[in-house]
Amino acid sequence: MTNALDALELSVDHLRSTIDAMSEEQYVASAYPTEWTVADVMSHLGSGAIISKRNFDDSVEGRDVPPKFNESVWDVWNAKTPHAKVTDALDADRALLERIKELTPEERDRYVLNLGPMKFDFDQGVRLRLGEHVFHTWDIEEAFNTQATLQPAAVPFLFANLELLMRFAARPSGNVHTLHIRTTDPRKDFALTQTGDGVTLDEVEGVTAFDLELPAEAFLRLAYGRLDEAHTPAGIDPTHLAELRRVFPGL
Repeated sequence: MTNALDALELSVDHLRSTIDAMSEEQYVASAYPTEWTVADVMSHLGSGAIISKRNFDDSVEGRDVPPKFNESVWDVWNAKTPHAKVTDALDADRALLERIKELTPEERDRYVLNLGPMKFDFDQGVRLRLGEHVFHTWDIEEAFNTQATLQPAAVPFLFANLELLMRFAARPSGNVHTLHIRTTDPRKDFALTQTGDGVTLDEVEGVTAFDLELPAEAFLRLAYGRLDEAHTPAGIDPTHLAELRRVFPGL
């Protein structure tokens, strides 16, 4: 897999095949987290696709997104039936992907996503959508397969989103210390440091002893609040997992 856009296309295809294998009755089954149904997750992805497509269109044309646009989209999607949430989301998801793919190199260079004080370029914007898409696809798959994992093609690209996660979602557990973590497939070595001020995650070299070793996709699910006991692969040392689940309450 050469880039995040290719991984996003695979994820879009995978989500459609997952939904196509479901019955309509399963649209109202609980997803992950349980307060959301499958249809609710699809509504989140579908409305997000509409909003993202408008952001891509307006950014490359040099326009501002209209005030309250996001809210107007959410109102429309909240009023849909479960069936419409699912089927309309698949259409919106594909339309967003096709719009992104057709952008010229010049348009990609012009693209800027503004989220409050933060600005994201084209590649970063694609990775943000990829992360949202892959994790919410897992939220749906998990409802019918507790052994579901994140899509392997996407995993290497999702590490780039961790800095943003550390800034806004990680919470110190009260233990002021550093844990060394190694992931496999791909292999990465990290130092996760908790202080009274926050949590940082830095790649490190030369470390020989690790407090936690686990597959990369499991670590990413841990960071996004999706590695409870029922969804933890066998063979992972549980010593620090309870603490790290407090550090990463989820999105």
